[in-house]
Parts: sequence; structure tokens; C-alpha cells
Amino acid sequence: MSAHAKQTSRRDFLSRFRAVPATHSDPVDDVVRPPWARDICDRCTGCGDCAPACPEGIIAFDGKNHPVIDFTKGECTFCGACSDACAEGVFDRTADAPWTLDVDVAKTCFAENGIYCRSCGDACPETAIRIAPQLGGRARVIIDDDTCTGCGACLSACPADAISITRQKDTAHG
Repeated sequence: MSAHAKQTSRRDFLSRFRAVPATHSDPVDDVVRPPWARDICDRCTGCGDCAPACPEGIIAFDGKNHPVIDFTKGECTFCGACSDACAEGVFDRTADAPWTLDVDVAKTCFAENGIYCRSCGDACPETAIRIAPQLGGRARVIIDDDTCTGCGACLSACPADAISITRQKDTAHG
């Protein structure tokens, strides 16, 4: 072996097989961004003007100082204050929907475990959540995807932390 040959450490060798980390423009971004935000990672300068403008106080920031929605603090009322405060053209309020989100209920849901709870259904301003009784005293939480706006009212109201809201995954059509 020559004196100039570099020995590769085990960590360097194995890191070649690791998945490529997502870049700022990668569509695999799983966090929920403010409503009507488009290409936020490319356009947002991280000025932070959107957060204090939000009357609900649900805008936080990720590691790159880009805004994310924290539904544990409350719901989005779609007032548009974050959009109005942004001077960078990050928001497109002409879009048909403010965002496309998936709302899921975990198996830890009280209602689905036989404990009387209607918190998410009561909190939903669109009445998109229905709690359907099942045999054996249990209930099933049914979310009407066509009615649900993804406002997050159900998440902050859930005492079991059984509700999750994520960006809708793009699926291949064919």
C-alpha cells in the first residue's frame, strides 16, 4: 500500500449506502407549512413576519427558519394574516385549497377503546368528524375527507394525542 493511499473509515464506507438526505427543495418535506404556502423552502427568506401576524399563534419555525404549523397550539382559521404579512411571494391565495393534508386517528383514541370521548367531533368547526357507535360499546372515528379543511382543531382538542395531521403524499397515477 502506498503512503498516499487514503484508508476509508468504516463510517465513511457505510455512509455511501445511506439514503440521500432531503434538500430544501425536496418534495418529501413532511412538515405542515402555513396555508397557501407554495415553494416555501425556495422563496422564504426566514424573516419571520408571518408568525407574529398569526392571531392563533400556531406558526413556529423549523431549523432553516421556515414557518411550520404547530397544531398543538390551536387551529388555523384561514384568516390569511400570515399571507398578508409576507413580502416574499411565498403565499398563493388564488389556489383552490389552502393545503392538502391527511388526518389520521391512532389506535390510542379513547372512543375507539370504549371510553366515551367526543372531543375531536365537538371541536371540528366543519363537522367533518363523526363518531359512529360499533358493537361492544366501542366507537369508530370517521373523518370525511371531502369536508375536512385540515384546520387542526381536532388535534389540539384530543386528550389522547391520537390525531395526527401530515402533508398529503403525492401518489403516482397510472
